Amino acid sequence: MNTDQQEIFSKVPEVTLVFWVIKIFATTLGETGGDALSMSMNLGYLVSTGIFAAIFAVAVMVQILAKKFHPVVYWSTIIATTTVGTTLADFADRSLGIGYTGGSTILFALLVASLMLWYRVLGSVAVDTVSSPKSEMFYWITIMFSQTLGTALGDWTADTADFGYGGGAVIFGTMLAIIAAAYYRTKISHTVLFWTAFILTRPLGAVVGDLLDKPIIKGGFAISRYSASFVLLAVIVLCIFIFPHSPAKRKY
Repeated sequence: MNTDQQEIFSKVPEVTLVFWVIKIFATTLGETGGDALSMSMNLGYLVSTGIFAAIFAVAVMVQILAKKFHPVVYWSTIIATTTVGTTLADFADRSLGIGYTGGSTILFALLVASLMLWYRVLGSVAVDTVSSPKSEMFYWITIMFSQTLGTALGDWTADTADFGYGGGAVIFGTMLAIIAAAYYRTKISHTVLFWTAFILTRPLGAVVGDLLDKPIIKGGFAISRYSASFVLLAVIVLCIFIFPHSPAKRKY
């Protein structure tokens, strides 16, 4: 390495295939776990959102206070965003009566605003620049909006657009495959492609989660939300401890 260059390590992981695999499992867990609390335990969307929001706040605080990247802390925080995103989107769409279309539109506007403000303040929204408390706050706020948007978008695709859970999984899976191809075969900004893929993994997880636990009469497999959540969590834990994880880094 050139002695004039210094590597600055990020507090978030390097984006690899393992990253995307865990992210998809985490978003699916967010759907089954969120529904388990709000529906199976009958706590409702508002109470469940309050519980998951408190967990999310603690997880973000631990993540920001950490001196370096820790895979367990990072992925715990991601899972916290997926669960609170699920119940928050369901509360807005169903309890407040905004609907999937209205909820998706509002959340998309908030997500874009978050990214624009982040870029305006710090000059970059690339993940390898997430190394300070300020950049981490923008990072997690943006992720929070993206996870909530993903839930609403997944429900809109499956229900309002009437593609069903299987159809929604095919649609979002295909879109992610196109983005992967663009990453390797085009000159489109990798930062733009990253955030696009990051957002789309959430609705994919939402429809796959619903596909697993919804009744057969509604197009699902009727698997217990508790069982599905436990298996998904076990797979995530195995991926964290079996595969190597390195922090993203940038040379200056």
